Amino acid sequence: MKLSDQDTKLFYELMWALQYYVNSKLKTLPDIKSIKQYEDCTIEEKFKIRTALYKDKKLIDSFVKENPQNFSEEKLQIISKWKGFIEGDFFIERLLKKHAVFIKDTKVYGVIGLNQSFYEMHDPSNLPLLVKAVLLPFKGKVIYDGLIQIHNMSFGGGYKHELKEIYLRAKQRNLIIESFEPILKQAKTEKSSNANNKLQLDKLNGIVKKLHAASGSPAIFSPAFSLAKASIEFGQIAVTDPEDIENLYKSLKKVHRALNKVNTVIARSDW
Repeated sequence: MKLSDQDTKLFYELMWALQYYVNSKLKTLPDIKSIKQYEDCTIEEKFKIRTALYKDKKLIDSFVKENPQNFSEEKLQIISKWKGFIEGDFFIERLLKKHAVFIKDTKVYGVIGLNQSFYEMHDPSNLPLLVKAVLLPFKGKVIYDGLIQIHNMSFGGGYKHELKEIYLRAKQRNLIIESFEPILKQAKTEKSSNANNKLQLDKLNGIVKKLHAASGSPAIFSPAFSLAKASIEFGQIAVTDPEDIENLYKSLKKVHRALNKVNTVIARSDW
């Protein structure tokens, strides 16, 4: 749940160079004459430079264009992508093995720690936490920029439940943002997998359509076959158009009706 030591070192190398450049342009801390001096600045001093940086994205463009540290193209690309930062108040809703769950409005982010995991920084029993932070893209991951302000607030059960539901909805719909970059390969894989699911369900549908409870068959046959048909139909709708909630509900009701008939037959068998 944190960057490797190598990536953490790289991040701070780039961030301190960028912030030192901003300070050099704005003269906010006029006595700072080197990146090493800037690294040793207080958090309060760095907050001033950080605030100025995020107020003017053009400073990032200027840094990349001038390249005062003679960074490689790869490093400059990392910095350039920071123009897509997300700033504001976030709720840290839970800590997972691979990331911390940050929530802003209805969007959910999976955020990686830097030189410390979020487990090392925050006690899970104190969650949720309301924090002010800046999220950045970094080598296909979402990180924070190293500075977090914690709002000293507590939340009741209702608010915690609402945040939990936002997280669970995002998880269910695969909408947790773990990267700011398009994941084309993943999308292609998911599309291929979905096509295979549809093919298999179509095959099953062809099989269950042939099921028929002949005269004299056990009473459970007919409702069981109906349940199988309704369930496969529901699965077909789910893989074909998972966003069609109205149609999904309609199909699910058929499954429930079929299941109720199965329950009735089984219950009568116990008499």
